[in-house]
Amino acid sequence: MKGTIAIVDYGVGNLKSVSNALRCLGVDSAVTDDGAAIEQADAVILPGVGAFPDAVDKLRHRGLDQVLAAQAGKKPILGICLGMQLLFDRGEEVRDCEGLGLVSGHVERIKTDLKLPHIGWNSLTFPNPSPLFKGLDEGTYVYFVHSYCGVAARGEDVLAVTDYGAPVVAAVGRNGVYGCQFHPEKSGEAGLTILRNFAELSR
Repeated sequence: MKGTIAIVDYGVGNLKSVSNALRCLGVDSAVTDDGAAIEQADAVILPGVGAFPDAVDKLRHRGLDQVLAAQAGKKPILGICLGMQLLFDRGEEVRDCEGLGLVSGHVERIKTDLKLPHIGWNSLTFPNPSPLFKGLDEGTYVYFVHSYCGVAARGEDVLAVTDYGAPVVAAVGRNGVYGCQFHPEKSGEAGLTILRNFAELSR
């Protein structure tokens, strides 16, 4: 797994599209649920589609919550969509539930009068600089599918924001742990740029 990005397979995730996007970039990746393989990889992507409590349960059942906690700070980690939400301390979807606690804050339903789920392309602004968005301009559009969003406890952890009738945290980062609420693997050239930037962090 050396020189490879591990894509965490815990039964909840858009694994193929993430893998295909990395292949398009010439980045080696491996879909795995093996803790040892994740430990040996140079970077980790945690995808996710579905409900927060179910995803947490699946991670814990496989012992992958502990693996991810142990790797945080040692190598770059990127959570995508639900995978980003799992990085927070807790989530409020379905029931109150503890998350991975890698980014301080919680996950709540988007406070908007607009229709949920939020599906479609929205632009980003960048309140804090990050290597994840190197080469991208303010106003870059990316693709979202979600009804819940992260609320960071520290403003400096918010790397990107979008607007959906209210400000919505679109990306976070803390000590090499990153999260994108949107789907970079479905966001065209902008998304590929983000994934390329993430891959470069592990080199």
